[in-house]
Amino acid sequence: MPRRRRQQQGLERVLGTPALFSTAYGNVGSSIYYALGVTAVFALGLTPIVFVIAGLIFAATAATYAEGTVRYPEAGGSSSFARHAFNELFSFGAAWAQMLVYIATVAISAFFVPHYLAVFWEPLRENPWDIVGGAIVIVILVGINIVGVREAASLNIVLAVVDFATQLLLVAIGFVLVFSPSTLIENVELGVAPTWSQFFVAIPIAMLAYTGVETVSNLAEEVRDPARNVPQAYKLVAAATFAIYLTLPMIALSALPVFREGDGDYATRLGLPPDKGGFANDPVLGVVQNLGLEGQTLDALEIYVGVLAATILFIATNAGVIGASRITYAMAGYRQLPSVFRKVHRRFKTPWLALVIFAGLLPVLAILPGETNFLGTMYSFGATLSFTTAHIALVVIRYRRREEEVLFLAKPNIRWRGVDWPLFALLGGIGTLIAWVVIVLQDAQTRWAGFGWLLLGFVAYAVYRRWFVRASLTETVRAPALVLIAPLEVAFRTIVVPVRRTPETEEALFAAARLAAANRRTRIALVNVIEVPLDRPLDADMHDAELEAERALDAAEALMETYEVRTVTRVTRARAAGPALVEDALARHAELIVVGAPRTRIRRGKPIFGRTVDYVLKHSPIRVLVAAGRRAA
Repeated sequence: MPRRRRQQQGLERVLGTPALFSTAYGNVGSSIYYALGVTAVFALGLTPIVFVIAGLIFAATAATYAEGTVRYPEAGGSSSFARHAFNELFSFGAAWAQMLVYIATVAISAFFVPHYLAVFWEPLRENPWDIVGGAIVIVILVGINIVGVREAASLNIVLAVVDFATQLLLVAIGFVLVFSPSTLIENVELGVAPTWSQFFVAIPIAMLAYTGVETVSNLAEEVRDPARNVPQAYKLVAAATFAIYLTLPMIALSALPVFREGDGDYATRLGLPPDKGGFANDPVLGVVQNLGLEGQTLDALEIYVGVLAATILFIATNAGVIGASRITYAMAGYRQLPSVFRKVHRRFKTPWLALVIFAGLLPVLAILPGETNFLGTMYSFGATLSFTTAHIALVVIRYRRREEEVLFLAKPNIRWRGVDWPLFALLGGIGTLIAWVVIVLQDAQTRWAGFGWLLLGFVAYAVYRRWFVRASLTETVRAPALVLIAPLEVAFRTIVVPVRRTPETEEALFAAARLAAANRRTRIALVNVIEVPLDRPLDADMHDAELEAERALDAAEALMETYEVRTVTRVTRARAAGPALVEDALARHAELIVVGAPRTRIRRGKPIFGRTVDYVLKHSPIRVLVAAGRRAA
């Protein structure tokens, strides 16, 4: 058991740029296995151009999420940004749109798992067996997450790297064997193949390719240095996905060109269903089968790509299941949803009801019609609305909080009237808003289903807030942090401990470890605040202080390892440690702060425990436990 704990600690500590990139690309990169076919249905020969346009919008969105996540390193993404920019009503709207995104992500990812496993049994490519297989995948993953089995983080990282390498390999083979610029040109007849209506609808649908942009934001709480790691991870994810989605569609349309059907319509086998000889259900396998390879080489590559794709999609489905449960838990924590969705299972300590309904029941219902295109357009409806909210929220935050010091400011910006206006957010917001409007106007089924989802959410939110919470729709109200799991038994999900290399910190760590040891779901957040003098910028070079912070956190982790409790670490910068600690605890939805303080004699006008501890005691809305030294007062 101690050995396993050491392995987990090591994985949690590597949530730097490489681990963040691998985890995010594992989700974003998985979408190529279904987005390629769904987009080609509409974009035809302009599929590569459509992915480039969607990629530019994604790059702007990634910059917005990078800055917003560094400012507010908490789970929630656009919902969190909207809360800080506007109020709780806007935050709920963004969160409810995110919920739709997660439901669609779980449904479409699970639905495509059996398609790629059809290399072993052909009926899995079509209804009803793909519906049955997708539903089974969802049920299995919901059950796993209720029981609380931990993901193998190292396996996810390895698979993400293998996935990216495989996609690059397919591109390289394709450029050698089938790439044809003349075919790509002949594939397009502007205004006809595709029509302008199809082209504009394809752009928001192509954003399905960037499923998982919220991943880095949701992992921000587990990143030791968000100001450094989060922006770098988003840049790498944007560059990698842009490279794949620029080149692989070109290979695909060279291997599977556009042709005219008997009824006069234009199509590509990349977007046709299996009963018409197409590969809409497994587009990457379709590319593999048409690269010009033969014999055992083709058979081996088909099996390899099929198994890898199914595995990556399985992991992406699990990420959606986790995301749905996290956003549900966060919404219930801010009294946007009933508190019952925040309650954990008595035995497994997981939010089982949120998992069953939002990650299980609703995605299964979405799969039942077996309509891939509908799942794609519903994802686009929710994603473009959520992204638009994030862009607008960042613009408002830049304006309203222009005097605030920040650790990271995304670029490019334009300075006007004393405000650094985020050009990327302005252009990205216009792009995502136009994409959302196009989806609403062009697809009636998605329009009514999407607006029905929003109407249901806002009505339920209004009723719950007015009749049960008895608060206004715009007021931020936190649910009680304490969770009672049995008579007189208290369970803390998150405990924050400020860390310095002092005997008092050791006392605090011992106290937190004893509280956490009884509950395997409790997580201890070890936080070191580097206090930056007023005469220096927040992002000033403070190498010695950073080195000392890393050593203090390493020592604290080593101590926690002996108690076999889960930990995450954070280095942050601030002018004063007290406010930074309170903000960090609030962002994590922590139930308890444990601080170490020396026992000193009380002197008139002097803080009893010191400036930082006194501030936390006076200003924290969260319970505070002071672990004092052994000397008498």
